[in-house]
Amino acid sequence: MKNRKIINPSKLKFTPFNSYGKPISGMSWHKISYNQNTGVGSYILKMAPGARSLKHKHQNYEEFYVLDGQLIDEDNTTFSKGDFISYKPGSAHSSFSKKGCLLLVFLRKKNKAI
Repeated sequence: MKNRKIINPSKLKFTPFNSYGKPISGMSWHKISYNQNTGVGSYILKMAPGARSLKHKHQNYEEFYVLDGQLIDEDNTTFSKGDFISYKPGSAHSSFSKKGCLLLVFLRKKNKAI
């Protein structure tokens, strides 16, 4: 079928994560259906050990599924492999990973760095 993508996260090529205009150290992504102009779609995000996201505000829902590793939010909540996280519009946070992680991210509008 021509209109189908089959993705194996262990075989992907990742590029530097630059959603906020410039690459963030230790973060890379593989866009699945993500449109960088609208901020709508999905992508796989890889965070290297010690990587930290920028603090950002959600303009709409941000949701992600932890495929591997652990992610720690700024309030020290730890998200582990198998967890699904949903942030409501208007919420804000930053996260980091001590040992690295792989996330499947779903966005409905581009986040805003703060």
